[in-house]
Amino acid sequence: MKKLIRLTINGEEMELAVAPNLTLTDLLRYELGLTGTKKGCDVGDCGACTVILDGKPVNSCLVLAVQANGKSITTIEGVETGKGLHPLQQSFIDHGSIQCGFCTSGMILSAKSLLEKNPHPNEAEVRRALSGNLCRCTGYQKIVEAILDVGRAG
Repeated sequence: MKKLIRLTINGEEMELAVAPNLTLTDLLRYELGLTGTKKGCDVGDCGACTVILDGKPVNSCLVLAVQANGKSITTIEGVETGKGLHPLQQSFIDHGSIQCGFCTSGMILSAKSLLEKNPHPNEAEVRRALSGNLCRCTGYQKIVEAILDVGRAG
């Protein structure tokens, strides 16, 4: 039996009927077509499914869609500004922080959440904020540098 939920995704208010066992990842990817939210480990270890839920980064694979009722969600599709790419997205490109790209959405959303709370983080704070996001390609240094540059520019 489906449950009616109301939530805001990337600034758009929605009312949806969802199964009680549907994860937020599956709602975003398969029901709403927001495929920037990646489905990696499905147990909260990799961070590829990270979204911002009411201002905090969360692993959407660990959140049931019904738990998001009344909440606001930002996915990578909602990060771009009216003027184009978000400064974090551009900095990731400029620093060569993207290789396979699987972890990128989660990394950017974790970094965005950090920079909203702490606009000028140091390297240790950036690395702590990314500690729930795994990358198999870059070795993290370029990702950290991209985030630090946005912090310095902001």
